[in-house]
Order: sequence, then C-alpha cells, then structure tokens
Amino acid sequence: MPEYVVEKMPPQVSGEVLALLRGVETATVGHWRHWGFVDRAVQPVLAGRRVAGTAVTLAIPGPDSTLLHHALGLLRPGDILVVDRLGDDRHACWGGGVTVAAKAAGAAAGVVDGPCTDREEIEASDFPMWCRGLAPITTRLYDLGGMLNKPIACGGAVVMPGDAILADDSGVLVLPPGEAEAVARAALARQERGEGNQKKVAAGAKLGELSGASAKVLAALEAAAKA
Repeated sequence: MPEYVVEKMPPQVSGEVLALLRGVETATVGHWRHWGFVDRAVQPVLAGRRVAGTAVTLAIPGPDSTLLHHALGLLRPGDILVVDRLGDDRHACWGGGVTVAAKAAGAAAGVVDGPCTDREEIEASDFPMWCRGLAPITTRLYDLGGMLNKPIACGGAVVMPGDAILADDSGVLVLPPGEAEAVARAALARQERGEGNQKKVAAGAKLGELSGASAKVLAALEAAAKA
C-alpha cells in the first residue's frame, strides 16, 4: 500500500505582508541574511516576475505525481506550491497541464526542486515557475505515495507549510511567517537608501566614499605605512 501523509492547508500569510514582500528584491535580503535561500540552480522559467505567497509543501518520489494532482485541487489564491522531488532530477513533474490547473486555482507560482517540462505552455499561461531546468521525461500516476503540508527541503532550504515565499529573477527565499514583515520592511528601507546612493553616484559621487569602502582601504594603507 502506498503511504500518503496529507495535513490540512496552512494559514495564509497576510495580504499586507505579501504586498510588502512584492516590493522586495531577494538580492536585497541577501545583503545580510544567509539562510532560507533555495539553491541558485532553481531558476525562473519566465523572466521578469516577482511573486510572494504562502508555501504549500509537497514531497513526491521520482517518477510519480499522483499526490501533486490531488494537491492542485486544494490550492487557494495566493498559494505557492513548493515541491520536494526527494532527490530526483530525471523526471519532470510539472508541465502544461499542471500549470493550467495551478493557475485556475489562483496559485501565485510554483517552485520545483527538479526539472519541469512544456516551457511553451508555461509561457502561454504566463504562470511564474521556478525549477532546475527542463526535461522531456515526465512523471505518471504510479500511486507511490508522498507528503502534503509537512516540512520539506527545497534546494537545501527547509520549507514549512505556511512559510512566506519570495521569488524573483535572482532566486527563491523562504521566510518564517513571523519574520516576514520585519525582513520586508528592513529590505525596503535598504533599497530606498540604495536608490539614493545610486542617484548620488550618477551625479558624480564616489561609491567607495559613500559605502565606506575607501575609508577602510585608506586606513589599512596608512597603518601599513606606519608599521
């Protein structure tokens, strides 16, 4: 008998927090935070998208997508389905049909720690999708079991059901819901300062002077000259 573990759907991250996150670049958070980032090999299928949503977590074994098909019927608007492929990098579990179903449910995006297929259909659906490239060999309904809404691993990051997910051209970030607002506000403030500095540099200011890097270099050179 296949073993399926299916937990209830997690509480969704508040709309206010998700709106804040949609203004944040993952790379901004990467200036100070070093955990929660999915492996950089998990890349967007469609360029120029930034999404934020609530993680619905799924773990399915290599050639099988039975539980994925079931999960698609449970997705809510704003959810992001995050799929742990349990180490499989051969079978594409996500293609055109899954994309249409996820979009019809109102899902914000999909993130797969493995390959996808049917790029043209994903593009035609205009559905934000992150994965480890493309593959022609697909999964089938082999009824092998899996887990829904349990802790999973995606690209080396732990993902809990109900986590906040932020994904853009630079990558995918996983945030505990209790930390998401503070991280978003800190990132937005940093981005605002960065935009101000960029305007100053464009007007002739030296980046090293603004960032403090030049002061560090000059201090080290002065100390070495006195030694």
